[in-house]
Amino acid sequence: MSTRTLAVVSAGLGVPSSTRLLADRLTAATVDALRERGVTATVEVVELRQHARDLADNLLTGFPDEALRGAVDTVVGADGLIAVTPIFSASYSGLFKTFFDVLDKDALTGKPVLLGATAGTARHSLALEHAMRPLFAYLRATVAPTAVFAASEDWAGGDAGTPALTGRVRRAAGELADLVAARPPTAPADPFADPTTSFEDLLRGNGG
Repeated sequence: MSTRTLAVVSAGLGVPSSTRLLADRLTAATVDALRERGVTATVEVVELRQHARDLADNLLTGFPDEALRGAVDTVVGADGLIAVTPIFSASYSGLFKTFFDVLDKDALTGKPVLLGATAGTARHSLALEHAMRPLFAYLRATVAPTAVFAASEDWAGGDAGTPALTGRVRRAAGELADLVAARPPTAPADPFADPTTSFEDLLRGNGG
């Protein structure tokens, strides 16, 4: 079996969080779907609430600290991405948007992405199409056709969710698995690919 990495970005603010709950359901279903396709998945989760101050500092300074850099590298280096946000005022949260604002504009080019969102009412469900999908189209990611929205009533049966939600999760996970399995594994980033100090300067002992 081949191996792929999945990055999971959850922008939930509470603990516990329905956003993280949906992210976990999407992740488990995607791992299962990849296994059915002969692919073993490793999963790394990025909880954006842990990086709220780091993201604000990055906006002000233009540079991520070590913790935020690790989160960015996790997302950029993954073979597939599951991105889930709560919906506030009919759009993604500011925390969610800020994280993707600090990524390099080409960092997600061609990367398979599954979108998910949560809110208290189904009235916010169109935010997936009018806000989230255009954001990732701008970033030139390859977005799975099915995006998954979960309102409060979708959890009426407990953490497992309603049968309708479970069906949407499985369909979306299968689409993401198809996209991830069809691509070669993401190559590790080369730290020497774009050196800030020229080779000639290094030879002169001017490496900074």
